[in-house]
Amino acid sequence: MGVGKSTVGELLAERLGLGYRDTDADIVAARGLTVSEIFLDEGEPVFRALEKDAVRRALEEHEGVLALGGGAVLDPDTRALLAGHKVVYLTMDVEEAVRRTGLNAARPLLTLNPRKQWRELMEARRHLYEEVATAVVATDGRDPEEVAQAVLDAMGWKQT
Repeated sequence: MGVGKSTVGELLAERLGLGYRDTDADIVAARGLTVSEIFLDEGEPVFRALEKDAVRRALEEHEGVLALGGGAVLDPDTRALLAGHKVVYLTMDVEEAVRRTGLNAARPLLTLNPRKQWRELMEARRHLYEEVATAVVATDGRDPEEVAQAVLDAMGWKQT
């Protein structure tokens, strides 16, 4: 959350001459509700089911750069689908997360004691991110352009 998936994904797509797609945006467009509203009104299990379907469809339909929501890797079927794709895991520490997002209530999983919850989420998810990742790129102290270049370098991709 807040690591820059969307911003960096758009930059990568542009640099690689590919299309860009974000599964959270797909869900919001299909439901007409924000991610936070779906979490609050319908619950996390409903959102996770929507997310799983959105990732599956995006992987089937889209050939460019794809940004996934931070919880997408929680589903074992989604992790299996990602196994055949190049996946970049963008990392940051909690202090960077605070600086970027303020860890505010717009993040539905961080509404109570956001720093503690962020750390717990990352501890629970880190091994899953690493399991599916082809490359890991730290974003701390870097602007989006620098992160995009680091991803290109880590993956051995050339700009068009």
